[in-house]
Amino acid sequence: MALFGNLSMILLILLDTHLHTPMYFLLSQLSLMDLNYISTIAPKMASNFLLGNKSPSLGVGFFFLTLAGAEDLLLASMAYDRYVAICFPLHYPIHMSKRACVLMIAGSWVMGSINSCAHTAYALHIPYCHSRAIDHFCDVPAMLILACIDTRVYEYTVFVSTTLFLMLPFIGIAYSYGRVLLAVHRMHSAEGRKKAYSTCSTHLTVVTFYSAPFAYTYLCPRSLRSPTEDKFLAVFYTILTPMLNPIIYSLRNKEVMGALRRMNHRILSVKM
Repeated sequence: MALFGNLSMILLILLDTHLHTPMYFLLSQLSLMDLNYISTIAPKMASNFLLGNKSPSLGVGFFFLTLAGAEDLLLASMAYDRYVAICFPLHYPIHMSKRACVLMIAGSWVMGSINSCAHTAYALHIPYCHSRAIDHFCDVPAMLILACIDTRVYEYTVFVSTTLFLMLPFIGIAYSYGRVLLAVHRMHSAEGRKKAYSTCSTHLTVVTFYSAPFAYTYLCPRSLRSPTEDKFLAVFYTILTPMLNPIIYSLRNKEVMGALRRMNHRILSVKM
């Protein structure tokens, strides 16, 4: 479902000229990240479950952390896009030019990769105990449980890293939508308010599904969590979010639904 939904979203935005705007360009990149996300993690999970192979893969861990950091920053860029579009509509073509969008996306990938490199380099030097078997997948909390050394200093580093890549973007998103809500409240057009509320609530739903489980897993002390809780919450940001994002954005977005109808009409016309 995640593969089909995200591929469909990318192709729809690529093929429908009505969706060739900064907002949907960023959305297509979110779908691309979710596509990579599910393609990186789900096969490893399936291999562990079906073959009983529970050894950690640092390659999977590296791509997971890269995508996790990049997606947080991209979600913040999408909130900034809505903030500029609603609060400063006359400046929108300048602030959200194609060059600005490309820089935002490239910056998300680069910063996510740098963060992932730092964590992976540390993980390579950790001595692991017992069978080196992980309980769900190559997430940082699951790896630290196997360490034979005191990891409190590294856990503090993880806390700082999570704050930078999760909480700061979330604060930026909250600020952007706070300003958006004030601007929407002043709108005279009921249709404009409805469209703005719909777009913003869709994005906030996606942010909540993705960020809340991440924040609890990475910011809550390990002594207050259980491996079962970590495993349950990991399902949200590794499986459910990539699967639900295309559904949320398509069902609650009139422009995407309109593009789907146009594409369906085009396909039927070709068959006839």
